[in-house]
Amino acid sequence: MNIYDFDETIYDSDSTKDFYFYCLKRYPKILLSVPGMAWSFFLYILGAKTKTQFKERMYRFLRYVPDIDEALADFWNINEHKIKQWYTSRQKEDDIIISASPEFLLSPICDRIGIKNLIASRVDKHSGLYTGENCWGEEKVKRLYETFPDAKCEEFYSDSLSDTPLAEISDMAKIIRGNELIDWNEYKPSEFKMFFSREFLAFLIVGVINTLSNVVFSTIYSLFIPDTTLAFFPGYVTSNVVSYILNSYITFKEKLGFVKFIKFFISYIPNFIIQTVIVWLFDRFVHGPSVIAYALAAVIGVPVTFVFMKVFTFRKNK
Repeated sequence: MNIYDFDETIYDSDSTKDFYFYCLKRYPKILLSVPGMAWSFFLYILGAKTKTQFKERMYRFLRYVPDIDEALADFWNINEHKIKQWYTSRQKEDDIIISASPEFLLSPICDRIGIKNLIASRVDKHSGLYTGENCWGEEKVKRLYETFPDAKCEEFYSDSLSDTPLAEISDMAKIIRGNELIDWNEYKPSEFKMFFSREFLAFLIVGVINTLSNVVFSTIYSLFIPDTTLAFFPGYVTSNVVSYILNSYITFKEKLGFVKFIKFFISYIPNFIIQTVIVWLFDRFVHGPSVIAYALAAVIGVPVTFVFMKVFTFRKNK
């Protein structure tokens, strides 16, 4: 049998996103659920909620859809054409679709195009409540063997390396990019993808806290040290101690350690150089308030620092 992911694999978009905006356009009351969803997403980024908990909160928008079955039928009338031709040309009767998207959302289109075997997240189509975990990563393999205990996958197709657990149990696996099929082991993801990850979003949140603490500490030290640049040094060090603790627990989910603490400060050297130069230039040529120099310097070095921390300080051994 062959196994396929659904979104961005055999379907040319993300079906959950498409369905959400379809419903939002027709049922504006869904906007009432946005604040709660945004707060839940913030907690997910900080690690206070799991992906399943966040998505369950997101799917509460379903409560504002008066006739979910009618909405699903109309949605797929509009979007059925997004099923990719490369898949329909090789479709087989025993194909299995395994997706993190809700089962209620994918069942209608699978019935339409003749896919008999669907494994997806179990979400109540009226309340948005989950039964079990979000069908993602290792959970997909678990669900596969629960449904098909003797499953043997000949070919596996997905758009995401998060599906590596399924790729590892398949005789052959390919990454999908549009309509291009790439051998799994030959696929090289873009380095820019790290800037769209949960880790980077958490790093940005910690960065905001670090920026504020850097500005506050540097400003306090400047009350006792008359030179703006010299006052920046102890403020920078103090704020980075706070940053190390927050990045360990929130961004990279790792325990504190002396070696990592040293590596953390080493990874901040490029950031320190960049920020020091900015503060010096600002103080020399602009002559504005020192608090503006500290804030500007703290913001500019964020992407460089994240890369160094990810690949040097908090790199996980494969």
